Amino acid sequence: MNTSHHPTMWIKGQKSASLSGKTIVLAVTGSIGAVRVIELARELIRNGADVYGVMSEAAQHIIHKDALHYATGHEVITDLAGEVEHVKFCGAEGCADLLLIAPATANTIGKMAVGVDDTPVTTFATTAIGSGIPVIIVPAMHNSMYEHPAVMENIDKLKGWDISFVGPHLSEGIAKIASNEQIVLAVERVLGSSVLFGKKVLITSGATAESIDPIRIITNRSSGTTGREIALEFYRRGADVTVVHKGKLDLDGIREILVESAGQMVDATLKELEHDYDMLISAAAISDYTIDAMDDKIKSGGDISLKFRSTRKLIREVRDAYPYISLIGFKAEAYISEDELIARAKDSMKDADLDMVVANEVGTSGMGTIDNDVYIIPAENGEITHVSGNKRLIAEALADNIEDMLTKRELNVN
Repeated sequence: MNTSHHPTMWIKGQKSASLSGKTIVLAVTGSIGAVRVIELARELIRNGADVYGVMSEAAQHIIHKDALHYATGHEVITDLAGEVEHVKFCGAEGCADLLLIAPATANTIGKMAVGVDDTPVTTFATTAIGSGIPVIIVPAMHNSMYEHPAVMENIDKLKGWDISFVGPHLSEGIAKIASNEQIVLAVERVLGSSVLFGKKVLITSGATAESIDPIRIITNRSSGTTGREIALEFYRRGADVTVVHKGKLDLDGIREILVESAGQMVDATLKELEHDYDMLISAAAISDYTIDAMDDKIKSGGDISLKFRSTRKLIREVRDAYPYISLIGFKAEAYISEDELIARAKDSMKDADLDMVVANEVGTSGMGTIDNDVYIIPAENGEITHVSGNKRLIAEALADNIEDMLTKRELNVN
């Protein structure tokens, strides 16, 4: 059967093209976490990958090989035959870009650590490691097994061979398989290639909140979706990412600093930038005004008056303290024309000495929504990029523009 006509191919690349052109071998072992790999395979395909399944005999007691065939659109390898499949995919000149072992049992991890290859999965692993093909392992087992000293030693040994691990998620006495989002993100990072690799990037995200009393706050409609998508995209491209925000990402690999008020965000950002960052992307909707909060709850009933005062301006303080850091700002306006929006954004960029600004008109959409319509404006006489659509696309376009900026600077230096 021509796999290009398999119904699974209809979803290929529908979410993104981040894994377009990549061939991933998804190796499944005999953990109950194997029930999750059907949707995992589909998520990889939705991001553009070609996925081929390999199963151990134990894995086939958990899910049927036909399910993985359906999920990937390709026949599943359960025995090694005349095609020498492990070499065809994971040999030195094999067609696979990555071996993803998900889930991986303690048994399989132990075999990999000592070079035993007595199942199709472990034979693929031995071949991939010997060929230098990237390998990602996603452990899943009972917690008592995971915490066995030998298992810990085996994991450390494999990490020493530059093999990546994702998870596990420890809960209910079980070292559970990581979420599909976390696994796909790790795959994107391992297979990505970008001038952002190794760059230290600090991102402010979402709304801040100013206390009125111990219960009440004043905030804004920002959901933090844009900042989240930027953090994910820069992580995919190999950057070392830290996010300062009021929300919670809870994703391995992305460091978070939790704050609430505008003042806390400014203080936390300035302190964090002491650690040699390459770039700050100020995507947060920071409160412009604050008040002196009451110590006790204001009694209900009757009118009250609140006296506001201006908050500190993060961008200005950062530029004063770190004159050479790459600084990306956001400019939000409401109910103005495109020309006026761009003009105001350029004025803000000049006043704050920004390297780039992202401008959006939020009167009708953008703040608190899934989609947005933005203009990415570079300071160095580049073309304005207009992006309309979901915020992942906007994050990708911003990363592309920043890559271009960094590449031009490298060329000028050399």
